[in-house]
Amino acid sequence: MGTLFGSIVAFIIVFGILVFVHEFGHFFMAKLAKIRVEVFSWGYGKRLFGFKKGDTDYRVSLLPLGGYVKFTGEDVFEQKKEPDPHDFMAKKRWERFLVLVMGSVMNVLLAVVLVAFISMLGVSVAKYSAQKPVIGWVEADSPAERADLKPGDQILTINSRWTKTWNDVEIAVGTKPNRLITLEVQRGDEAVIAELMTESKRAMDMDMGYAGFFPNIFTQVVAVEPGSPADKAGLKAGDVIKKIAGQTVYHHQFAEIIEKSPGEELEFSIERGGEPLALYITPRLEGEVGKIGIQSYMEYDTRTFGFFAAIGRSIKENTKLAFVLFNYIRDLMVGEASVQQVGGPIQIAKYSYTFLRAGFISMLSFIAFVSLQLGVINLFPIPIADGGQILVLGLEGAFRRDFSLKVKQVLMMIGFAIFIFLLGFLILNDVARTLPNGWESYLFWKK
Repeated sequence: MGTLFGSIVAFIIVFGILVFVHEFGHFFMAKLAKIRVEVFSWGYGKRLFGFKKGDTDYRVSLLPLGGYVKFTGEDVFEQKKEPDPHDFMAKKRWERFLVLVMGSVMNVLLAVVLVAFISMLGVSVAKYSAQKPVIGWVEADSPAERADLKPGDQILTINSRWTKTWNDVEIAVGTKPNRLITLEVQRGDEAVIAELMTESKRAMDMDMGYAGFFPNIFTQVVAVEPGSPADKAGLKAGDVIKKIAGQTVYHHQFAEIIEKSPGEELEFSIERGGEPLALYITPRLEGEVGKIGIQSYMEYDTRTFGFFAAIGRSIKENTKLAFVLFNYIRDLMVGEASVQQVGGPIQIAKYSYTFLRAGFISMLSFIAFVSLQLGVINLFPIPIADGGQILVLGLEGAFRRDFSLKVKQVLMMIGFAIFIFLLGFLILNDVARTLPNGWESYLFWKK
């Protein structure tokens, strides 16, 4: 019950911010264009409460699945033959375009501001993510081993798309669970083509593609449990573990070595602040495996950016994520990506609660991520979305005349039907994640 309540509260916080920012963009530009605004609503449906100031009713409505700003003369079912000068349809096309696009612009701007702010506070980045994708280790009986990939292979392309860094590889593989992918790798002086059928692994209640190859990257200590063997031996957060018992140990090997050595004193060769150090730690037995009492991750850098550098980094990261979204949607349309990775309102609520519990910075990062997606997707040519209206506006500009009222009414009804279909699909998809057999669980007649 606590998780459900927390998810609802977190969803209201996240969606409340995103909807307010988006609708404020429309509202602000409408005011600049001297368009009369009748309603500024957070949520859809029945009005719950609010207040009226000037011509505008500022309200909170029943269904917290979005929001809207209603302009005088905007409704295609109520358009007048002689619009008032302050009506939406009385304005020039370029003015209407600015009003429509400003919602998405504000969402993108919010993402840029938040990522820049987080960058100024400091961000932790895995060292391997920006490195060339050279395979350091292949897991036994993994898709990578079955595809005959080997340590030392450098991944050049995946499905004909260049993979310059490990970050590119993780995105390309992670968005394709249970999919056949084609890799081009550099092995010595020759280029080798390999086909690999990815597997699916659950991460944060989502199916992610898994290949079974990893970079050579060391383990870094994130936190040390008080009173644990690691704490008693003097291991500290930030220490980088290079060797155990004289053997170079990479992150993918670290946990296995510890788990197999309960009660055995091990020499840890670590790096602390650039200086080498040796510590002796005896893993304690927990259940049936050895543990030393630390939280660890792949070696990372913590970087703090100045104001202008933070803005530059934010623009770069958000641009990269926008292209990832475009590529994912393209892959989804041609069947190369999984629909299980599409999240609806239920999934957003779960993630909102997860990131809210993880802390302020994690929550800001999540809001920035969703805000960017909302801003970009709203520009897609879906009839009821801003992008659909912008498309109609563009076509009217190309033909140098407005479409008839009947055509606009038909487009509006089509758009509403598409909206209801997409909303229903997203909710069913979110529920399917929690069912034993996913979407097949709905096929009760086959049971």
